[in-house]
Amino acid sequence: MRWGLLDGGGCSGKNLVSTNGYISQWGQFTAQIEPIASAVPYMLASGNHERDWPGTGSLYENNDSGGECGVLAEIMFFVPAENKVKYWYSTDYGMFRFCIADSEHDWREGTEQYKFIEHCLTSVDRQRQPWLIFLSHRVLVYSSDLSYAVQGSFGEPMAKESLQKLWQKYKVDIAIYGHVHNYERACPICENQCTADEKRYYKGSLKGMIHVVAGVGGASLSPFTTLKTKWSLYRDCDYGFVKLTAFDHSNLLFEYKKSSDRKVHDSFRKSRDYRDILTCTVDSCPATTLAS
Repeated sequence: MRWGLLDGGGCSGKNLVSTNGYISQWGQFTAQIEPIASAVPYMLASGNHERDWPGTGSLYENNDSGGECGVLAEIMFFVPAENKVKYWYSTDYGMFRFCIADSEHDWREGTEQYKFIEHCLTSVDRQRQPWLIFLSHRVLVYSSDLSYAVQGSFGEPMAKESLQKLWQKYKVDIAIYGHVHNYERACPICENQCTADEKRYYKGSLKGMIHVVAGVGGASLSPFTTLKTKWSLYRDCDYGFVKLTAFDHSNLLFEYKKSSDRKVHDSFRKSRDYRDILTCTVDSCPATTLAS
């Protein structure tokens, strides 16, 4: 299964820039994604170039949307959100549950979106969807992109306190972000600490979530800081995409492929007893799962 994050007009072509209010850019973008979007589910995570504009309710008061204020993305692409102005939603696909946040609206504890995120995580039936994936446009935590490093935050600074406890409590497997235009994979992390030294094959209960930045869809690439972090396992400044393959309820393959050669340049596997993520005791867990 392949999953993409919209980044304001980026796609597989290397010369596109963010739409920023120019309808012609939307025409180019939708034409280029049509072969994919017409054949497989194509779901979005709204970002700054779709939504942000002063005085419109976006969390970030900037001009990045060029005055679009989310309207074009809301009417051009279907997502199962209860209110498209609030572009957060959940969707199940095969053995995956995706919880898609709207990083341009407030996600901090006590907000409407925070309550949605917790409901999305707690309501999943992990006998049917054992693999739980969190997505948002902005990198909520753990990116060594130069722009974040200059700020000294390595991600949106408000997220760690608000969301990490949810990810840990509900045993989220992977978080995938866009926004910064490069690729980076972090170790499994809980409370700002790596919970495993392994880099390629994770076996058993990790007690931490893996963070991936996959902002390599086509916009101009962004450099990394020269600072070295303990949590960053793989960095790449090139165009590509990520692919998730669930073999069954206990085995998952993650791959990062470059657009230039379609070869795998980074990957890892997760293997576990499915009972590790069910809310039951070992003795009371069913012997098999509906995802088998």
